[in-house]
Amino acid sequence: MTRVAAVDCGTNSIRLLVADADPATGELVDLDRRMTIVRLGQGVDRTGRLAPEALERTFAACREYAEAVKEHGAERLRFVATSASRDAENRADFVRGVLDILGVEPEVITGDQEAEFSFTGATRELTGRGDLDRPFLVVDIGGGSTEFVVGEEHVRAARSVDIGCVRMTERHLVRDGVVSDPPSPEQIAAMRADIEAALDLAEGTVPLREARTLVGLAGSVTTVSAIAQDLSAYDPAAIHHSRVSRDRVREITEWLLRSTHAERAAVPSMHPGRVDVIGAGALVLLSIMERIGAEEVVVSEHDILDGIAWSVA
Repeated sequence: MTRVAAVDCGTNSIRLLVADADPATGELVDLDRRMTIVRLGQGVDRTGRLAPEALERTFAACREYAEAVKEHGAERLRFVATSASRDAENRADFVRGVLDILGVEPEVITGDQEAEFSFTGATRELTGRGDLDRPFLVVDIGGGSTEFVVGEEHVRAARSVDIGCVRMTERHLVRDGVVSDPPSPEQIAAMRADIEAALDLAEGTVPLREARTLVGLAGSVTTVSAIAQDLSAYDPAAIHHSRVSRDRVREITEWLLRSTHAERAAVPSMHPGRVDVIGAGALVLLSIMERIGAEEVVVSEHDILDGIAWSVA
C-alpha cells in the first residue's frame, strides 16, 4: 500500500483525497476526502483573471489541506488544477501561492488529461460489473467545463468543452451582477442553445451516441441524485452508483430552473455553494441525456480526484 494525496482544484470547488492505494488489487481506501466551495473561477469568463478574493478563498482551503496531508503522513502529493486556472491571465499568482502552502506546483492540465483522470477514477470499479454495458460515456460536469470520455477499459476518445455550471450561470443567468431568481424563459433558451452548440463540438470528436452506459460525475450530478432520492442530508454512500432516470432528471431540472434561491437553499442535501449554479449544471446533464438517448445516468462519487490518486500510486 502507498499512502497518497490528491488535490483537484476546479472552477467552483477544491477537493482533497488522502488514501491508501494498492495498485496490485485496484483498492483505494479513503482516509480523508473533503470538498470546499471556493469559486476560484469567479468572474474569469468576463475578466480573464482570477479575482483576489477567489485566490484567498482557495489558499485558505489549501492551508487546511496541508495540515491534513501532514497529519496522515502521505508519501506523495499531486495537485491538479483545471479550467479556471488554465484560462486566467494571472495564473502565476495561483501557482506561486499553492507552491508556498503545499510544497508542490499545481499542474494546470489540459482538457484531455482531465478527461483521462476522470475516466480512470469513475470506471475502475465498474469494469467488472456484468449489469452495465460498454462502452461507457463518462461525463464530468465541472464549474468551467464539461469533459466527455468514451471507452471500455481505456479511453477511446475524449473532449473538453466550456459548458460548466458556473460558466453557464455567469454567461446566461446573471443580470446586473445578480443571478436571476428565477431565470426568464429567454435566459434558459439562450443557455440551452449554448449547451447544444457545445455538444455539437464534443460529438465531432467523441462518438457520444455509441455509449451504452452513461456515468455522471461531479457536484451537479451528485446533487441531482440526492434530490431524486429525497435525502435528508448529502450522503455519499447513497449517491455513489445510484441511478437516475432521464424523466426524473428532467423533472428536477425544470423545478430548479423555476425555483427561487430560497427554495433551492432549503433542499437539505444542497451545498450552499451550489444553490445559484445547480440549475445550469442540471440542464447540462439533461441536455446530454436527451442528445444520446440515455434512459438513465449512473452517478459516481469517484471521479477525477480518484484518477489523480491512482496516477500518484
